[in-house]
Amino acid sequence: MESHELARTVARLILEKKGTDIYIMDLRELTSITDYFVICSAESDIQVKAIKEHITDELVHQAIKPWHVEGEQAMHWVLLDFVDVVVHIFQPETRDFYSLERLWGDAKIEEVKDEDETAGIHSQ
Repeated sequence: MESHELARTVARLILEKKGTDIYIMDLRELTSITDYFVICSAESDIQVKAIKEHITDELVHQAIKPWHVEGEQAMHWVLLDFVDVVVHIFQPETRDFYSLERLWGDAKIEEVKDEDETAGIHSQ
């Protein structure tokens, strides 16, 4: 699966578990560490865990497994590293503290919203 398609698939899976403030950040022109970040917020440890498990459970059906996972102990910030796509699942206060959107402010950003809210994915 191409990296942008994987990022969009992950964003859709996050929406299915009611993650909020979902952004796909295109880092291809800024760094060689990864192509995309997918960032979202979750309101509790339980929701962080549910989003993480939903992503990994659904992608394994397509033979896609994370290369590395971090943060499963505390559940304030879980990182799923799929090499070309890195997923960050934050509780709001942790997301505010690390502020990846500001740190990578030069990236092209797509905001992902539930179709009930608006029409899906919007570029900024």
